Amino acid sequence: MNLQATHTLGRSVAVTAGDVELFTYVYRPDTPVLESPKPYLHPVRTLGGALVSLYRPHDHVWHKGIAWSLPHVGEHNFWGGPTFTDGRYVQLDNNGSAVHREMTKLTADGGRVEIAHTLGWTSQAGAPIIEEERALSASVVDGDAWTLVFETTMTNVSGATLDFGSPTTKGRENAGYGGLFWRGPRSFTGGIIQSPGKAGGDELRGERAEWFGFRGRHDETGEWSTIVMVDDTANPQHPPQWFARSEYFACLCPAPFFSEEVPLPDGQSLRFRYAVVIADGDRGEDGTAELAARGREALR
Repeated sequence: MNLQATHTLGRSVAVTAGDVELFTYVYRPDTPVLESPKPYLHPVRTLGGALVSLYRPHDHVWHKGIAWSLPHVGEHNFWGGPTFTDGRYVQLDNNGSAVHREMTKLTADGGRVEIAHTLGWTSQAGAPIIEEERALSASVVDGDAWTLVFETTMTNVSGATLDFGSPTTKGRENAGYGGLFWRGPRSFTGGIIQSPGKAGGDELRGERAEWFGFRGRHDETGEWSTIVMVDDTANPQHPPQWFARSEYFACLCPAPFFSEEVPLPDGQSLRFRYAVVIADGDRGEDGTAELAARGREALR
């Protein structure tokens, strides 16, 4: 199946398969400062057209589809909203921005689309913190699934060591979110979280695994969709702990800084790669594991 890319200059890239828009990558958003402006993917859909992302939910307006979001980078918040400090969340003047610099690649070649660009991460006051090179690619897996590969290289340009962490590294138990974060539709609440060893719910949060999946059901149609996120074996902290929720809302996040801070000295870089497999239907535990294997193939 051929994929096409439509570039809205200075704003976004939409990728379609046939008459279905699989996703729009908004690389220059108009996000309020307090939500830590950064690129995001929304809407995200299956090949069958089912919407599997949520944008700016009222409970956490800084959640936007799929985004590379980091709550604790030194003193800076690139997640959005308040910062967890001294045992509570406090709104500080530390909401940084990840700002698009230059589109370095945009190609659509049959069954594959590739996007690459550079970004500058700045503090709320405008000081340079990180220089980033980011690439995304999309390809079709089979008649019911497609894969997104996300990769980033972040270089510290702040002039001092940056400690990457999470609310858990700051004292909040089992709240180690931060990294590539997916927020699912409201109807996915109560859905099935899938790890390599079991299927369940919020009790799986904090487990280490090379992949996690989420099997959720849609309003109106009653149909199911499946999301699987796969951590590259070369990623720091592999296999990561996972921040995953089902009971309050649906989300997945391979969180490399879940319970342990990772220091990045000035001038040095961190690199991460992930595959996200998006499929129509509920393929059960074995079928979800097969989707994870396809994501692993995409990372190779």
